[in-house]
Amino acid sequence: MKAILGLAAMVALGAAAFAAPHVAHAQRGGDTVNCYSDNGRRSYCRVPWRDARLVRQDSKTDCIRGRTWDIDRGGLWVDDGCRGIFQEARGWGGGGRPGWGDHGGGPGWGGPGGGGRIVSCDSNDNKRVFCRWPIGRGARLVEQTSRNNCEEGYSYGFTRDGIWADRGCRGKFDIGR
Repeated sequence: MKAILGLAAMVALGAAAFAAPHVAHAQRGGDTVNCYSDNGRRSYCRVPWRDARLVRQDSKTDCIRGRTWDIDRGGLWVDDGCRGIFQEARGWGGGGRPGWGDHGGGPGWGGPGGGGRIVSCDSNDNKRVFCRWPIGRGARLVEQTSRNNCEEGYSYGFTRDGIWADRGCRGKFDIGR
């Protein structure tokens, strides 16, 4: 009888391990975290941040916000083999979940009481392009639509007059007007 109960407990523990997402192996370095998906499974990295940005992709699998990584109440999550260095995204207002309809939720970001506008800016054939949009109180990438990595300061950025994209980065941006 004890053997049967012990075997049943082991089976239950094994099933629970496959059902719940596990906490990822996160390595902190200053204000960044190295978060990665083991064996293509969803993993969480506990961070105190309200928003994050991908600083460097370390996987062959594309790290695309809303698809293979994002941030929610449980922390930063990665999935389907995404590995990368992430950093807190500061100064974006309400701290909502970009790419999930509220675009930040704070004043100026399209949420309640906001006036944000979602625009596209696409680098085609890996060529640098400038998209002239009046940047109000700031701007941010809310959805990467390219296979090429979009990394702020490297393959896209902002000026007072608009957004530049380069190296095949294509995305949707909230221009918080």
